[in-house]
Amino acid sequence: MKRISLSMLLLLTAMVLNTKAQDSIQVEDTAWKTLYRATPEKKMRLVHTQLAVRFDIPNARMYGTANITVQPHFYPQNNLQLDAKGMEIKSVMLVEKPTNKKLNYQYNDNQLNITLDKTYSRFQPLTVRIEYIAKPNELKASGSAAITDAKGLYFINPDGKDPKKPTQIWTQGETEATSVWCPTIDKPNQKTTQEISMTVPAKWVTLSNGLLIKQQPNPDGTRTDTWKMDQPHAPYLFFMGAGEFSVIKDKWRGKEVSYYVEKEYAPVARKIFGNTPEMMDFFSTITGVDYPWSKYAQMVGRDFVSGAMENTTATLHQESAQQDARSLIDGNSWEETIAHELFHHWFGDYVTTESWSNLTVNESFANYSEYLWNEYKYGKDRADASNFTDMQGYLFSESESKHLVRFYYKDKEEMFDAVSYNKGGRILHMLRNYLGDSAFFKSLQLYLTSNKFKAAEAHQLRLAFEEVSGKDLNWFFNQWYFDNGHPKLDIRYQYDSTSKKAVVVVKQTQKEPIFSMPVYIDIYHGKEKKRHEVWIKNAVDSFAFEVASAPDLIQFDGERTLLCTRKENKTMEAYIHQYAHTGKYLDRKEAIDYMSKKQDNKLAPAFFQSALKDAFSGLRTLAINQLDLKKKKILEAVEPLLVDIAQKDNHRPTRAAAVDKLATLKKETYRSLYFSLIQDSSYSLSGAALNALYLIAPDTAIAEAKKLLTQKLKGSLLENAAMIATKSGDLSGFENVLKNYDDMPLGQSKFNLTTTFVNFLGEVGDTEKLKKGIDAVVAFRKAIPAQYGIAPIIDNMFKGLIKRKETAKKEGGNAASLEEQIEYVRKNLSE
Repeated sequence: MKRISLSMLLLLTAMVLNTKAQDSIQVEDTAWKTLYRATPEKKMRLVHTQLAVRFDIPNARMYGTANITVQPHFYPQNNLQLDAKGMEIKSVMLVEKPTNKKLNYQYNDNQLNITLDKTYSRFQPLTVRIEYIAKPNELKASGSAAITDAKGLYFINPDGKDPKKPTQIWTQGETEATSVWCPTIDKPNQKTTQEISMTVPAKWVTLSNGLLIKQQPNPDGTRTDTWKMDQPHAPYLFFMGAGEFSVIKDKWRGKEVSYYVEKEYAPVARKIFGNTPEMMDFFSTITGVDYPWSKYAQMVGRDFVSGAMENTTATLHQESAQQDARSLIDGNSWEETIAHELFHHWFGDYVTTESWSNLTVNESFANYSEYLWNEYKYGKDRADASNFTDMQGYLFSESESKHLVRFYYKDKEEMFDAVSYNKGGRILHMLRNYLGDSAFFKSLQLYLTSNKFKAAEAHQLRLAFEEVSGKDLNWFFNQWYFDNGHPKLDIRYQYDSTSKKAVVVVKQTQKEPIFSMPVYIDIYHGKEKKRHEVWIKNAVDSFAFEVASAPDLIQFDGERTLLCTRKENKTMEAYIHQYAHTGKYLDRKEAIDYMSKKQDNKLAPAFFQSALKDAFSGLRTLAINQLDLKKKKILEAVEPLLVDIAQKDNHRPTRAAAVDKLATLKKETYRSLYFSLIQDSSYSLSGAALNALYLIAPDTAIAEAKKLLTQKLKGSLLENAAMIATKSGDLSGFENVLKNYDDMPLGQSKFNLTTTFVNFLGEVGDTEKLKKGIDAVVAFRKAIPAQYGIAPIIDNMFKGLIKRKETAKKEGGNAASLEEQIEYVRKNLSE
């Protein structure tokens, strides 16, 4: 499961606005803190699930017949308890020859308790047949930050009334929502083979787990597709998807790899998903376990309640995955998610967490797969940049009180957080650094092969690492998996010229626990590095090293893998040296951040000249954004480089950053440069150039914006074109702006555009147009989970809009029309 992707800025804004609400939630109910979440007891174990379903699409219901084969796990059983949420149960039968036998049952709208005809031993399988109606839209269920709803079965645009949205059906099982549409033992420590037959409109395509083994046309204009899964997997990984899709097919070692996308995106499907076969090769190689399933398909569904979901052999992605060709020029924003969900097919599907308390054995590996893929495909800088972003995601989440493996939580949905994902991934990175690549990946192979098609927990992971490495790792798992927090370090460097010793003093300033860990301390004289391995174990540790002369740099945590916060007393010269000589992404980033505050210093111009030539585009962009061109010497040193980057850099977003920075100079000299770059196929570069042109030639930029708004736009180009149109007072492009806004998938780009779009509505005098615009913003607000705090932010935008309309009314505008507009905006406030 990949959580919905919203940027740190958006999350932090939401956190600030919702502080009081969150405080009240925290004190509302603490009883859960004493409730131990045991691994679900296995009285019966699932063996096989056979399902036949047909859909009443307009009424969002599903008619199903389930044949469920079970077997007592160990002790004899005369009762079968199944999860079945919000269903209408028609009949329950024991399947036997010559005729099925009716069974007595009790049903409380959540669980189906079946009295069996006798007591069965663990050697006696039995099959029950249940006929039922699933009514997901009539079920009250809540989700989490990762999974925003728990209806299990979703009918998208079932009445077909929304012309901008296709009619689709898809399911989402995690955590325990498969039982909304399929009676089952809905626990992660269950495994079953499966066969699903779906009857759908004949023009639709279907997708489910396993292989498509049969398609049967029906006289009523429908078709029945049967999918069979011969390998056991957990119920939360069951999947059904259906609708009108284009199916693009690839291959991996003779197995089908396919991409289900809306027809508009068929031409770019391989540009979005085309690295999948290479990922399958890479992950098979590093784990030592070839991709273990019969096929791999990926589908993009509308209005999906999460980022993506690793249904076995049939991953479902949210619509943000569908990027057009121009978006992809700026980079595939969904590639890490593709890697994340694929790696789950080893960690999560092949070996599954035995309980939600141990969710990290699923999600930390999927999170870390993003690092592994970036490292392999794009290099260590790219991987370390993603590592840093994920680390910050955890550090800013205010989650340090939570254990990685948690047996006490209020609701299982709360496990899908920055601890299970971000922190868990960083912990694996530290463990890999401690053990070395060979032992780390060999241990993964042992863990996977020892527990294949089973459920597992963190202790089994530890035992695999211990068996391969020969090391006792209780100390590591006890502090990182079964305790909370992270080190907060105050690091002091000094050189004693009398004793010729370099001294490093490390103080752990966090409250309990005190962490114990091995760390590299690197001492540099020029390019020469001498590495020392030490252990920090105490609240204060001091280390002294004999050196021939004063070091140019002493670097604590030389590999930069430690999950921590740190304060250091480094000099400017030390930061400049670490930028030039350590080669590490984070060292260079820290140096750029430090020097951005010292741009008056005589060393700064030369430093930023080097930073603008950094090998990694992310750091070139960072350096550009940090530049203060009001400093004369900085401007003289970097302006030619910025022009060169704007024209020639191989990374379009970096070129856009250079244009944005040059735009602050408002130089007529660059008019032709900006005008030419508006024609670039990159949204980010074209958008930056349009804004830059507006600052020096507004009439020309307005004319270009009008042309652009007749096209389908995204990203900063749409944002800037709409902004310029707003400032010009020309609202002829309203319908195109509205359509582009409506068509944008959920995410940071749409959030950014919302401010511009609401400002745009402030200039709209036509009441019906304004109402359409407000409806579009409200639809976006409703689509984002409440826990992200979007509603109060958009309410503030609406309140600002109301004030503008009230001012217009006071200044003599059409009173009746403006009053109607004000009332419409006011009634759409969420408060």
